[in-house]
Amino acid sequence: MEGVTDARERDLVMAATMYYLQDMTMETIARHLRTSRSTVSRLLKRARETGVVEITLRPAHTRAPGLGRQLALAHGIEAYVVPVPDGADDDERLDQVARTSARLVSRWFDSDMVLGIAWGTTVAAVSGYLTAKPTRGAAVVQLNGAANTRTSGVAYAGEILDRFASAFEAHPHYFPVPAFFDYAATRDAMWRERSVRRVLDVQARTDVALFSVGALTGLPSHVYSAGYLDPGDIAALDEDGVVGDVCTVFLRRDGTHRDIGVNARATGPTPEQLARYPRRLCVVAGDNKVAPLRAALAAGAVTDLVIDELTASRLVRGT
Repeated sequence: MEGVTDARERDLVMAATMYYLQDMTMETIARHLRTSRSTVSRLLKRARETGVVEITLRPAHTRAPGLGRQLALAHGIEAYVVPVPDGADDDERLDQVARTSARLVSRWFDSDMVLGIAWGTTVAAVSGYLTAKPTRGAAVVQLNGAANTRTSGVAYAGEILDRFASAFEAHPHYFPVPAFFDYAATRDAMWRERSVRRVLDVQARTDVALFSVGALTGLPSHVYSAGYLDPGDIAALDEDGVVGDVCTVFLRRDGTHRDIGVNARATGPTPEQLARYPRRLCVVAGDNKVAPLRAALAAGAVTDLVIDELTASRLVRGT
């Protein structure tokens, strides 16, 4: 059986090489491989689906490649800048980065790995474009709590987590705690509970973390618009010079966060904890995300960035 599999993989690579690099027709490839044209077509389709072949369109007018190189050099990250029309609205920009991000996650995540998910509007959009990729022994873990004074958060965060777990046939690990505790001492006590420690231990084994950044201005992110913070919290964040959050941990423009009072009650991983994960994919779309993204980059929270062309241009320009 192993020999048959090796032969099929060899045929797949040969068919892809002859078709995409040597400009051979399917009929010619079929003769070389002593098979049918329909089999060659299936081999080429599988080559695209499994990532052996990647097709990238780069219109001549797009600034995306140059912007990606600038961001990579400036911040020491891998940057994937998604081309969008100059007139694209926020929904179109989010849709395009979500598609690209879903493809990257599917490429990187595999058997016996842990995928960490920080819930939010952007990550929810990514979950809608996942394609099935069965894995073995893999896990998907929720990185930050979702409960607040209005709701348990289970339906919202759980649905996002379930989409990822279903796509990869991975085991889901939910994190049934508030997004923010009322008291820092309560969080510290809960962190000693065995049921919570079990999830924290899974989080610590994260191979790929997926998250976005939250913005206070413009169109507020879910954490600011769905009852997670009261007016007193918002006022305190403003006094502390907060520009946004990563995984519900608040940051100033320069990436600092340790002395921000609300963070003592937050349940998401700090930038230092995120830095222990080998790959940290941040997905960003929209002008209001520029300031919090700049803070996240300054904090060292990001290794890989998917960003739309218009937002990337503003980030590079410093506006």
